Amino acid sequence: MTPGRPLLGLLSRPAKAGVLLAWTVGRLLLFGLRGGAGLGVKQIEKRDSVLTSKNQIERLTRPGSSYFNLNPFEVLQIDPEVTDEEIKKRFRQLSILVHPDKNQDDADRAQKAFEAVDKAYKLLLDQEQKKRALDVIQAGKEYVEHTVKERKKQLKKEGKPTNVEEDDPELFKQAVYKQTMKLFAELEIKRKEREAKEMHERKRQREEEIEAQEKAKREREWQKNFEESRDGRVDSWRNFQANTKGKKEKKNRTFLRPPKVKMEQRE
Repeated sequence: MTPGRPLLGLLSRPAKAGVLLAWTVGRLLLFGLRGGAGLGVKQIEKRDSVLTSKNQIERLTRPGSSYFNLNPFEVLQIDPEVTDEEIKKRFRQLSILVHPDKNQDDADRAQKAFEAVDKAYKLLLDQEQKKRALDVIQAGKEYVEHTVKERKKQLKKEGKPTNVEEDDPELFKQAVYKQTMKLFAELEIKRKEREAKEMHERKRQREEEIEAQEKAKREREWQKNFEESRDGRVDSWRNFQANTKGKKEKKNRTFLRPPKVKMEQRE
């Protein structure tokens, strides 16, 4: 049994999705960045930069790709500083390589890879979304820089050498990559939770609208039946009144009675 899974039954659907996403991202980071366990960042980048259809389809559909592909710059394998023209050029290059029509022997995975490339390209064409992605990357870098600074400060306070592994540019870059991916994943968790909450709210409002409509319909039907049966009720009441009046008149009617005969008394 997967550790932590029994607790999922106690969580709401949005919270459960968030826990699973965070857990998955953590596992992916733990067992090798981008499917390259034991490889350094430079080696991984060199491997992933091989522009063949097979290689790119594999890169974009590897286990955990739905999370790795949250960073549009990683999907297109470009630096955040590149121009829009370079983004378009890279998109055309990758989209041709992974297009399903060009990879009919692996059409399903090619379709997923193409969709990832297309989504990343469209996101970077939107200047507002592009800025958000750049902000996430910058935040990841600043977080690592701050963490390194604090660790060095603590080591100095303890009288120890202030050398840390992030002093190596490659390890620093790897740490930034990890933190950036976590930030993208956290944003995705929040987005899914927000969508689930909004969907629940829309469902609740719709149910209230349906209930209000049904109530109004019942009231209209009752009013209609009431109006249609009015004449019958009036006639029934008039008949009742007439019968009641007749009975009273009959009860109150007096009859002339002959006088009583008195017997004569003899003396």
